[in-house]
Amino acid sequence: MNPSTCGHVYVVDDNPDIRFYLTDLLRQMGYSIEGYDSAQAFLQQSIDIFPAVLVLDVRMPGMSGVDLQEKMKSLGRHTPIIFISGESESEEIIRAMKGLPIEFLWKPFQIQDLIDAIDRGLAVDGANRQDFIQKNEIRRKWLALSARERDVFVLMLAGHTNKGISERLDILPDTAKKHRANILQKMQVPHLADLMALCKGLDMEALG
Repeated sequence: MNPSTCGHVYVVDDNPDIRFYLTDLLRQMGYSIEGYDSAQAFLQQSIDIFPAVLVLDVRMPGMSGVDLQEKMKSLGRHTPIIFISGESESEEIIRAMKGLPIEFLWKPFQIQDLIDAIDRGLAVDGANRQDFIQKNEIRRKWLALSARERDVFVLMLAGHTNKGISERLDILPDTAKKHRANILQKMQVPHLADLMALCKGLDMEALG
């Protein structure tokens, strides 16, 4: 049951026996661990680490696990969550599942089921982190383009030729060609196909 992916696990559970058992076991298995006795303590003390997974009790005094899930989303913290619960009302379960947790485990659960969920969560968080880094890098390059180059950029992605770009922007075809070359150089891609692949699925308006 060795962890297949190195990573960090937050354990938030107001039951000290469960919290100490899980943190000790997971630490022995090679994960880095932080344990918290409440959702409030997690919010006040935890540091955003990548890749990481949050093992979270559903029912706790004060702020519940589901409340914490929703609070994290509002704060822009997207650490994957594994809910653990001894008892939950259907409304709690529905709210929890709307947040798309990695897993929902009922106590007492099999440790291997928890390990499998943790490793899935770490893989998701790692992929999300790479996606975040890539989008930030694209945005940095986009902001280095001039206003005119951004206009040409958008038309390039829409599949317009140099002639089509020149007509739409009222510039010479040769000028459109030069803008295209500058854009590819600044975006650090050799061809238009590479640029289109790089920006696939991106909301260009959100880049600034």
